[in-house]
This record gives sequence, C-alpha cells and structure tokens, in this order.
Amino acid sequence: MIDIVREVALKTLYKIDKEEAYSNIALDEMIKENRNKLEDRDIGFISEIVYGVTSWKLTIDEIIKQYSNIKLKKISPWILNILRMGIYQIVFLDKVPKSAAVNESVNLANRYGHKGSRNFVNAILRKVDKKDYEAFFEIENPIERLSKTTSMPVWVIEALLKEHDIEKVEEICKASNIRPKVTIRINTLKTNKQELENLLRKRNITVKEGRFEDFLVLEKAKNIEKLDLFKQGYFTIQDEGAGLIAKVLNPKPGEWILDACSSPGGKTTYMAELMKNKGEIIAWDLHPHRVKLVEENAKRLGINMITVQCQDATIYKEEYKEKFDKILLDVPCLGMGVLKRKPDIKWKRKKEDMTDIIKSQESILETCSKYLKPQGQIVYSTCSIIREENDCIIEKFLQKNKNFECAEIEGLEIEKSEKVIKKIQLYQNNETDGFFICKLQKK
Repeated sequence: MIDIVREVALKTLYKIDKEEAYSNIALDEMIKENRNKLEDRDIGFISEIVYGVTSWKLTIDEIIKQYSNIKLKKISPWILNILRMGIYQIVFLDKVPKSAAVNESVNLANRYGHKGSRNFVNAILRKVDKKDYEAFFEIENPIERLSKTTSMPVWVIEALLKEHDIEKVEEICKASNIRPKVTIRINTLKTNKQELENLLRKRNITVKEGRFEDFLVLEKAKNIEKLDLFKQGYFTIQDEGAGLIAKVLNPKPGEWILDACSSPGGKTTYMAELMKNKGEIIAWDLHPHRVKLVEENAKRLGINMITVQCQDATIYKEEYKEKFDKILLDVPCLGMGVLKRKPDIKWKRKKEDMTDIIKSQESILETCSKYLKPQGQIVYSTCSIIREENDCIIEKFLQKNKNFECAEIEGLEIEKSEKVIKKIQLYQNNETDGFFICKLQKK
C-alpha cells in the first residue's frame, strides 16, 4: 500500500523538477489538492521532505552516483526523486528508521516504475548510510568539499570567495540549509503588538519577540494564511530582513513614494503602515498577475493609499520626472539570500544568468533615479549576497551620477556600531534571510 504522505512529496518534487515550478508554490498546490486526505502532522512531514530533498539535491545526487551504474540523466525522473527522498530520510532524518525509508521508497518505485525500478531502488538504498555524507568532509579540495557538504553549486562558492575567506563562505553556505522561522509583521493600522500576541496565544500559537520592531516570531503555527487574524489583516507574513528595507527608506505620512518592483507587496504595504495610510504610494510590477497580488494584500490590510500599475521599471516615463519624495528599488536578483525559503533557486540559476540580471538592475536604478526630487532618497536593495549585484551596482551608479551620494542609515534596531552605516549586508542565519540595503541621497 502506498503512503499518501510520501506520494504527495514525490509529486511535488516532480513538479519542481520537470515543470520548473517554485518549491513553495508547488508544495502549496499539492497540499491543497490533497488536503482532505492529510492530517496537520502529514503536512509538516511533506514539507520536511520537499524542502530537504530540494536543499540537499547536489549532495544526495553525489551519493546516488556512488552506487548507481546508470547515469542520473538516464534514470526516470520519478525513480530519481524516489531515490532522493529515500536517501534524504536515511542520511538526514534521524526520526525515520532506515527500514521504513527503504520499504516506502520501494513501494513508490513499484507504482511509478516497473519491477526493475523497484529492484534498482531497493539495491541502492540498502547500501546507503550516514557515513556516505560524512565521507565528503575528507575531500581535500576546499571548494569541492564545501560544495558537497553544504549542497551549494561551485559557481556560487567561487563568487562568494571573491569577497570572503573560506570560513565565512562555509558559514553562509551552511545557513542556506536552515529551516526558516515563521515571522510576522504586525499591522499597526488595525492592532498593536500586545493585542495581537494575546489573540495568537488564545489560538494556541507560541509567540516570541522579533528582532525588529513590529515583528513577532511564531512557533507551532500551521496553515497560518488560513487563520482568521490573517484574513482580517491583523498581520503579514514577512521576513524581518525584508521589513528592514522599508524601515531604511523611512517613509513619512503625506509623502509621495514609488515602489518600482513591488510584488507581492510586503514592503509596499509596510511602507503604507509606517505612513499611517496617509500620502500616496505608486506600486509597479512587470506582470499583471503579480500586480494583482499587491492589490489583494493592500485590500486585506485595509490600506487605500496604494495605486498599483503594470509598468516596466526599465522604461523611462517623462511624466514622473522629479515627482517622488522617496523611491524603493527592491530589484530582481539571483536570490541567493533566500535559499532557505526557496532552495530550488540554487538549481534554477546559473552563473551566466548574472550578466542579464546585472543589466536589468543597472537599468532600473538609472531610470528610476530620474523620478526623484532634489534632496530625495532612494533605497536600492536585493535579496542577494553576491557583490556584483550589490556594491558593484552602487559604485558604478555613483561614478556616473555625481549628483547622488550614499546616505547615512539611522534609527534602526541593528547592532550598534561607532561607524556611520551607509550599507547593510545581511547574510542568511537563524534570524533573517540575506539582503543588501543601500540608501542614496540626491544632492
């Protein structure tokens, strides 16, 4: 008999691989499709397998190569993912007995393959042991060792080594495999921290203080978007680092602000809350379906000061010349700062993608800077940890635009320093995702 929980995980992994679906979206869709067959604890286990296999795919595939006489690309996608699931459970999940991992994988192979597939899966998984992973730590080449022990593409490690020593790069790579905390932003237009904490605890959700103001960390919270408090707009699910970007721009009530890359609207709506829903925010995104996400978020939170438009931020609009007090540019990037939430990015992105992305980032900054009033401020941000997308973009812009300078970042709940802070680079850790944030002032 097939285990429905592992079968849902398998179908999700197949969608991620063959349909190039994003892991979080594919997982949500598969859980919704099978919700009537699943318990809450089942959803947790499915998520564990899907994110675990996707995060550790490089390492797991290296283990498969050691025992398979068939090349990976010749193995059926269904059988390959069954092997990956089995190995993840054997090597990385202490709570699953090896016998259960092997037997359930063989059952799946029987349905999604043939007799030969079943024997193939059984033979490989019976040989696999935790020591197969431990052996990677003995590799002499530091880049290869780090790649296989943290499941990180070599090109990403090489990019990080341009700026950091191997110890720092190892710390960054390890953090990309941490399961993220559930953090929420309090909608101060509808409630306050104390009231929301009490309401959440009444629903048996463990609440802890966030690192930054307006944020809480939730534990034992499942299906959070189904919660009545979410639907009523009392809070937004948002990483604290993402929220920090809006805080750095420091929007004030009554100002006119442009958010040129706004979807799905987390930073846009936070700015509106900080502005007490007074003033105007013009929110752009390139795709109509993503524009709709911003509108839906604003409506749920009770915000009516956001005007959403489908607009390409690289195309200059003369009517907006020097119109905005402040501008937020959270530009498209490689996304290497959010791997613990979207581990599939590691396998979708390639080194050669950087050229086109950098051109887009430069174009958005150059174009949108013309929309800023004199004395106005821009915050340029990415969810990236790679210098070429961050410091290099700012340095090139300032060389070309002498009427701009880096502005001091003040009044934030970050580590105290005697230095004047003009740029913030957050790396993935237990607290936040990875972000680059820089504030620019028009002279």
